[in-house]
Amino acid sequence: MGILTGEEGDPVALENVSARGRVILVCEHASRLLPKALGTLGLSDEALASHIAWDPGALAVSRLLAEKLDATLVFQRFSRLVYDCNRPPESPAAMPEKSEVFEVPGNAALDEAARNARTDALYRPFRDRLGALVKGRIREGRAPVIVTVHSFTPVYFGKPRAVEIGILHDADARLADAMLAAAGPAYRTLRNEPYGPEDGVTHTLKEHGLSNGVPNVMIEVRNDLIQDEAGQRVVADYLAGLLIESLPAVQ
Repeated sequence: MGILTGEEGDPVALENVSARGRVILVCEHASRLLPKALGTLGLSDEALASHIAWDPGALAVSRLLAEKLDATLVFQRFSRLVYDCNRPPESPAAMPEKSEVFEVPGNAALDEAARNARTDALYRPFRDRLGALVKGRIREGRAPVIVTVHSFTPVYFGKPRAVEIGILHDADARLADAMLAAAGPAYRTLRNEPYGPEDGVTHTLKEHGLSNGVPNVMIEVRNDLIQDEAGQRVVADYLAGLLIESLPAVQ
């Protein structure tokens, strides 16, 4: 039996599907919504509002970028705590028992059936819809560029993070190199910070970018910079400028 009811709708959202731009934007951690069948996963309201449940501001920035770049946006409508769509099913981080300092009681000792139910409900539809979109564009003769958008907490395990924007890549560094070369002084913009491939955060890039030979990059924005609409617009302007300047380098 699935974990989503019909009333809860599709776990995957696509916006601006008929976009003519090259970029496909992906926001795996867009929402903190939990399926009704799973309750609160044993977490407090504070925990469920925090960065462990979603990437605050990431969806808003993604939507602004979709407008500026005439890009299609794909995002997951349910919390990363139920299934982190930037992780493969075999990864412990796909359904974490602990996230930073928070234990997640509803994820403790999940059996195979429970893990499969979440994978089937959230991950597989997300992977399949994104994969079909990418391959469809390739068949049309307009190979896309995949850009995933995330946010991160300014303080992690009690340590402040100086980086403001991270430009992350796996084996294909073409777009990341161009963006880093174009980055100005507006934000402290660094390569593979505050995470990198060794942290297992490039699953989407590998699954949909590297496997199809299309340029790809992951953007991480410190979430205190995008906690309100003004900040979101300023950051989106900056990122759109970086992408517009960099895309010709990956024709």
